[in-house]
Amino acid sequence: MTTVPNPDDSRSMSGLIALALGTFALGIAEFGMMGILGDVADGIGVSIVDAGHLISAYSLGVAIGSPALIVFRRLPLKRLMLILAAMIFAGNLATAVAPGFTTLLMARLLSGLPHGAYFGAGAIVAQRLARQGRGAQSVAVMVAGMTVANVVGVPASTFLCNIIDWRMVFAVVALFGMLALISITKCVPYLDPLPDTGVKGQFRFLRNPAPWLIFAGVFFGQASVYCWFSYIEPIMTDIARFTVADMTWIMMLAGLGMVFGNALAGKLADRHRASLVTACIAGSLIIIMPAIYLCAPMKIPSLALMFLATAGLFGIGGPLQYLIVRYAKGGEMLGGAGIQIAFNVSNAMSATLGGMAIHHGLGLASPAAIGAPLALAGTIALAILYRRYDRR
Repeated sequence: MTTVPNPDDSRSMSGLIALALGTFALGIAEFGMMGILGDVADGIGVSIVDAGHLISAYSLGVAIGSPALIVFRRLPLKRLMLILAAMIFAGNLATAVAPGFTTLLMARLLSGLPHGAYFGAGAIVAQRLARQGRGAQSVAVMVAGMTVANVVGVPASTFLCNIIDWRMVFAVVALFGMLALISITKCVPYLDPLPDTGVKGQFRFLRNPAPWLIFAGVFFGQASVYCWFSYIEPIMTDIARFTVADMTWIMMLAGLGMVFGNALAGKLADRHRASLVTACIAGSLIIIMPAIYLCAPMKIPSLALMFLATAGLFGIGGPLQYLIVRYAKGGEMLGGAGIQIAFNVSNAMSATLGGMAIHHGLGLASPAAIGAPLALAGTIALAILYRRYDRR
């Protein structure tokens, strides 16, 4: 006996894939710069240290753009997503054609503005498109664009940079922003705006402890992995003795871990409490991160543990992007965008912590050990969230 697909399911999936095109573009825009930073520095005639500000400018754009969602709170959700997709296109096109360092810095700031807002509003749209009981999986499909960007987009951007020019990378990102704009137009139905609670009402949810516990889970859970992942190349080449050429497929394996963790956690979060699922994942990192430190010289264990760690990275983030909508009543989009702020601030802090550990002579693999207490803090926050607020 064959099952006839529900036409509503296909329309829903088309809409989710349209949203994922945007997160794919955002994934390359955020992480692609890290792999081509030296080429960008040479291309515009600045030092590698100055070029590093281009990464910071993007993160600053994320932090500025996310709260700006309150300006668009009265817009129908589809129209808001179209505006954000258009900003992805415009910001990355400006990056591709920027003539000098100052204009490139401003273009990177501009391209970061829609990042957190796109995830925040997109999480709400994804849940409205979802079938009953599949909200977390639908958000996971949207987030999957970023995980696929780490598997395919970032290595491809490095390849494009090597054979053509670094500007082509951001031209391609702009192209995917345009594809997202067209796809959202065609595949996402009209969705009513959220109830307008006023400017003050957008922030009222922050009076409750639950959203702060979610932000803490994201912040410490992501930091536990990024302390080590920020230095993955020197750890793998200098300690595990992989070649520089091996880093291409190693990073693809890390990206596959992200895809796996995001998909699995999304399914589990629909069957069980999202806070419980993420608390268990964060708890596993308490063991995984010290194991990475101890097994750093061994090739096969280091690869296996890397896969598990990157799976945990997105296994925590995706379900919490879904869960925050429930605990941010009146400010759902702002709450969703807050997840991305916590994520980006966490990345910056964890890279600094890992660098300090290396600088103070604790060894190149020491950032992995630093990740364990951070994972513990994330686990405690998410366990409290489950026991006090989410268990019922």
